[in-house]
Amino acid sequence: MYCALFLNSFRHFVLKKKVFAYSFKHSTAMSTLLINQPKYSWLKELGLKEENDGVYNGTWSGRGEVITTYCPANNEPIARVRQGSLQDYEETVQKAKEAWKIWADIPAPKRGEIVRQIGDALRKKLKVLGSLVSLEMGKIFVEGVGEVQEYIDICDYAVGLSRMIGGPVLPSERPGHALIEQWNPVGLVGIITAFNFPVAVYGWNNAIALICGNVCLWKGAPTTPLTSIAVTKIVADVLEENKLPGAICSMTCGGADIGTALAKDERVDLVSFTGSTSVGKQVALMVQERFGRQLLELGGNNAIIVFEDADLSLVIPSALFAAVGTAGQRCTTTRRLILHESIHDEVVEKLAKAYKQVRIGDPWDPNTLYGPLHTKQAVEMYKAAVNQAKQQGGTVVCGGKVMDRPGNYVEPTIITGLSHNAPIVHTETFAPILYVLKFKSECEAFAWNNEVKQGLSSSIFTKDMGRVFRWLGPKGSDCGIVNVNIPTSGAEIGGAFGGEKHTGGGRESGSDSWKLYMRRSTCTINYSKDLPLAQGIKFE
Repeated sequence: MYCALFLNSFRHFVLKKKVFAYSFKHSTAMSTLLINQPKYSWLKELGLKEENDGVYNGTWSGRGEVITTYCPANNEPIARVRQGSLQDYEETVQKAKEAWKIWADIPAPKRGEIVRQIGDALRKKLKVLGSLVSLEMGKIFVEGVGEVQEYIDICDYAVGLSRMIGGPVLPSERPGHALIEQWNPVGLVGIITAFNFPVAVYGWNNAIALICGNVCLWKGAPTTPLTSIAVTKIVADVLEENKLPGAICSMTCGGADIGTALAKDERVDLVSFTGSTSVGKQVALMVQERFGRQLLELGGNNAIIVFEDADLSLVIPSALFAAVGTAGQRCTTTRRLILHESIHDEVVEKLAKAYKQVRIGDPWDPNTLYGPLHTKQAVEMYKAAVNQAKQQGGTVVCGGKVMDRPGNYVEPTIITGLSHNAPIVHTETFAPILYVLKFKSECEAFAWNNEVKQGLSSSIFTKDMGRVFRWLGPKGSDCGIVNVNIPTSGAEIGGAFGGEKHTGGGRESGSDSWKLYMRRSTCTINYSKDLPLAQGIKFE
């Protein structure tokens, strides 16, 4: 008996010790999260906490894996997110489809009013949400704020558009007949976004899709889930204040399993995917297999061409911003600088000098111009690309090394001496590496611009107006964005954004991109008492 009592007491002691050890370990881990440090207490203004639910469909939940999100500037943990499971995904799709029945019945201008309120709600959180983008993605503070501003701007644009979308009344060849185009929402839009623009790309899709009468299901990047959650909380508050189903703007954080389910799901009427060309190809095949609609925004191997008559006072800051901004992690980043042979050395010298003046530091410091890469894996890709460039005949003029400091910092890099068709030059590396090429003729430069597989953004610097219009014409740039005397990056929301070839062919944001979120019907209405046939056919 005494032996049994001793054993029970001993087991109880061991169990208490284990529980205490787990509690201490869990408590210590929680205390190391940035969100619990006074310096980052502002995160709680966005409704974030130590562990956050990663699914929203009118209510917050999450039954998947718990992941930790890290700050690229120091690789310290920010907070945790419980991702969605496939069961969560299934429930969210069902709720979104039910919410569509309500949303589609609301007149487009009234839907625009809700989008206006979303824009106003984002304005109130502009700087704090921009700070989160900076902290979690790694881009500098002004770019983080600018990204939120893009969402606000597209909301403003969409409000006006909600009173303008519509099809033409066409002349009918038959008397007593009217021929019209009717545009209706597609239904459920699945939006898969990338880490580099964790707010703006969703905003482009969300605001336009909503005024068109669609509901949205968002799967953000697995490495920026806090931003997805914070944005969704802002949008959800607007919907709930208007007594609308929260599932109109649903969200499921998760990995490839959620993305695959979304791409294969016939209930998802349009899949908008932003990301790498390799993953985009997989998504495209899955969507096409079910004859679904897709909108692809993929990679870019963008070039700036500088002619001998260019204004170098514009060229240097443009190339610097386009190559170094967001640490080379924009899809519109300039990766190839194609210089006329007569000015090559001068431009390289001036640009290298400008690179050395770039202020590198913590991305949330307002004075910083250049922050870290997003992940440790990106640092490894940078190193591999620099080594390949050297092996293929390139000379590192500036940068080329990983920086000795906490976080994922690498030196912005300029490499000269490579052939225009070197394998590394034709490879899109999501890092601040600029390949400088030397050309002789306009025909050669245009051909080099077009010879890569991607076709997103391009720009020339020249004062020759004839050359400008040749560049814009059928034998000029084959890209979706064709600029003159400005960088390849920094697109405005009023134009359609997207590219050709391996960039995917999709268009988002302005112009008539709204048509991709709607289905078109050609309608013939007979208001006469006769039944004439088209093309003069008689069937009597």
